[in-house]
Amino acid sequence: MCGIAGLFHCGTIKPVDPLRVERMTGVLAHRGPDGAGVWTGPGVGLGHRRLSVIDVEGSPQPMASFSGRSIVIFNGEIYNYRELRRELTEYGATFQTEGDTEVILEAWERWGPDCVRRLNGMFAFAIYDQGRRELFLARDRLGVKPLFYCELSDGSVAFASELKGLLAHPLMRREVDPKAIEDYLAWGYVPDHRSILRGVKKLPAGHTLTLRHDGGVPEPQQYWDVSFAERSAAKPRDLEAELLHHLQEAVTSRMVADVPLGAFLSGGVDSSTVVAFMAEASRRPVSTFSIGFDVAEADETSHAEKVAALFGTDHSAHTVSADQFDAIDTVAGMFDEPFADASALPTWRVCQLARENVTIALSGDGADEAMAGYRRQVFHHREEQARRLIPNAVREKVLGPLGRVYPKADWAPRPLRAKTTLQSLAGSGAHGYARALAVVPSEWRGALYSNAFAAQLGEYRAEDPFVELMAKAPARSGLDRAQYADLKFWLPGDILTKVDRTSMAVSLEAREPLLDHRLVEFAACLPEGLRVKGMQGKWLLKTAMGRYLPNDILYRPKQGFVTPVSEWLRGPLAGKARGIAKSAMLARTGWFDNARLAELAEAHIAGRSDHGRLLWQLVMLDRSLARLGIT
Repeated sequence: MCGIAGLFHCGTIKPVDPLRVERMTGVLAHRGPDGAGVWTGPGVGLGHRRLSVIDVEGSPQPMASFSGRSIVIFNGEIYNYRELRRELTEYGATFQTEGDTEVILEAWERWGPDCVRRLNGMFAFAIYDQGRRELFLARDRLGVKPLFYCELSDGSVAFASELKGLLAHPLMRREVDPKAIEDYLAWGYVPDHRSILRGVKKLPAGHTLTLRHDGGVPEPQQYWDVSFAERSAAKPRDLEAELLHHLQEAVTSRMVADVPLGAFLSGGVDSSTVVAFMAEASRRPVSTFSIGFDVAEADETSHAEKVAALFGTDHSAHTVSADQFDAIDTVAGMFDEPFADASALPTWRVCQLARENVTIALSGDGADEAMAGYRRQVFHHREEQARRLIPNAVREKVLGPLGRVYPKADWAPRPLRAKTTLQSLAGSGAHGYARALAVVPSEWRGALYSNAFAAQLGEYRAEDPFVELMAKAPARSGLDRAQYADLKFWLPGDILTKVDRTSMAVSLEAREPLLDHRLVEFAACLPEGLRVKGMQGKWLLKTAMGRYLPNDILYRPKQGFVTPVSEWLRGPLAGKARGIAKSAMLARTGWFDNARLAELAEAHIAGRSDHGRLLWQLVMLDRSLARLGIT
């Protein structure tokens, strides 16, 4: 795992100052503490920071191909590099190293842009082809590894693994995009179709971008997508066997390393599945790591300990408490953009714990999105069934008005939150699912904004791109569309961003076997009844893993990696909640109605309402703006 950054001149060829590239990679040193390098040519500069995990002594970057024609900088891992190396050798390729980086170079020179279709891995890389005089940027299929880019005033394009790499360039503008604030308030993060700063873009997952010296910046080209439009006709028992095969292949392929390796273990189905297959493939006890909370209702350490005992792992655990939130500024600095998933703190802590012992950790991320493991997906599946039974006129004219007047009951279990259900059923499936996923619904966001900021936004609502994504999904059903949206929108924007930044902050490589694209493609073709049965999601996965895991692990209510932020903001962090309305940073922006923010904070602290997630969003926005130097 590494950090990359570079500069490329479009429309003209100007010299690139290697010191500028060096400064851009210098701020990414946490991503690669084991080595650094810069290469420049006419109109191009490539920089790299290396975390050595394969071919530790060799494979320095930037790396030139054997022919000398192409130069690459690469962040990630290619899990099928040995197979590709053998194939390329048969075609006559010559290799000077033992790692996967050189395989990418030779694959490029053999297959050109189509090389990405042959790579199984997580990656963001840049190849400058001196013969073609073009720069080729690529990001992996699911968006595990990030890549930011922007056009600068001198005609160059800057790119980097993190936004801070771009910010190290003196020509980088720091102007906030108002739509990004609306997106952030809705989702708790800035999704991949936007950046907090105007002019900055994120290369979408499963896309490539080709830049030439004699042209401008084109639109990225998609090379992969997942389709839910097909259904497997195989028997359930055969599908179960195929799933176990995919799981075994995905996990064992990600255990290849020349440095110590372990796994995150929460005690849930997904991380326990990964550990089960690791234990089966390893001659030594697997090193596992978990984080607990000082709030009993949110703590899962006993489940993790049970799984660790079952597979005889070398297990380490750590407890996170409210007084550890003195690290708010540190966490904000990891993400550059505002990021309000409160589980980022414990994720960082478990990464710190793991890094004390290993350089690589496997995670269980991805199964919920691919195999319908979220409660919201199960509820959406049921709501879609209800939509088919209730006429549109009844839903719009009866359920809609009823939902607006029905009392809000955040304290109640989801099935009893009639207001949420009524409001969801009143609209389309896509609008209903957007409401289920949003942290702050549209009507609440509107009440927070100042008149001037609302005028800036105009008719734009954060849900618009999300609803459009679901409408265009290659899918048959509402459940398909919900999973597609989670894989394309929620996963790269929230989950993978969180894991990438927190792991890289401590120079730990996190690998996601359950996001092997072959496993995801297989899961997308499963009949709905093998994804959701009754109120149980991930049905086939749980059935298949019955031979490895006990029922109280497989079928216990899903907790997720939930941080008790609402309790903390009523207790030890109440001062931060009250401070939101008085924040000089937020006040200067003119975006919010500060009196309204003060009311929300006091209502939360008094226990009259639960605004914990919103208040946490505002705290993190305030800290992020300060870190970005926005005035």
